[in-house]
Amino acid sequence: MTAKNTYQDKKAFFDRVLTVYGRKAVLEVLQDTSLACHALHLADSNIEKGIVAEIKNLAESRAIPVSLHSRIELSRISKNGKQDQGVAADIICPSFNTLEHYLSSLPRPAGLRLLALDGINNPQNLGMILRSAAAGNIDGIIWSRKGNAALGPLVIKASAGTIYRAPLLLCQDLADALGRCKSAGMAVCTLEASAEYTLFEYRNDKSIVFVLGNETQGVSRAVSALADTALSIPMRNGVESLNVAVTASLIAYAGDLGG
Repeated sequence: MTAKNTYQDKKAFFDRVLTVYGRKAVLEVLQDTSLACHALHLADSNIEKGIVAEIKNLAESRAIPVSLHSRIELSRISKNGKQDQGVAADIICPSFNTLEHYLSSLPRPAGLRLLALDGINNPQNLGMILRSAAAGNIDGIIWSRKGNAALGPLVIKASAGTIYRAPLLLCQDLADALGRCKSAGMAVCTLEASAEYTLFEYRNDKSIVFVLGNETQGVSRAVSALADTALSIPMRNGVESLNVAVTASLIAYAGDLGG
């Protein structure tokens, strides 16, 4: 195996790893034996009693490697030194992937239904979106590191733990990611109240990427410029809009809109 392949394999593995931090959150994932934990990280300043001792004992009983770090080192791992409480764990999420690798593995995508997140910065909304998309008829959820809420404890809680099994497709920038999707033959649809066609009327033979915009500002200009079609959701009784997580649920259960 070449050094390049070794690096690519290692990168592909860690693209599927989600680092969970905080004592209660880590304890909960260790108690769930259906979740694969790659490593447990503890601050060497922790007092080994109570929940910290329980976490360490659980990890050792499951033969999970335990590493001790300084608080500064641990904060680099958790990326949230103010809230990690001296504990972090690397959880393997088998359905996580990069969008680039996902698209390259498809001979020519057809009939896929993807959900793209454009500036969803409310953790509760993001968690509920992930839960609905994972449960419904969605093949992948495009989550960009730029602009969206981080995949932290609040998102995990709101997703009711489904984040670990959600088909998350990672990217750095959503506009660039959607450009890749269009080059792969996919149609990009945004949700707008004034759109001519509704979500339930639209038909397309291509694979479709449905874009959910920011909770207050909607879809960004860069993303809107890439859209092939805008879709609306019928409203009655003077209601102007729905919560973005509710919209995600409607998309996930709207049936096969590919034609």
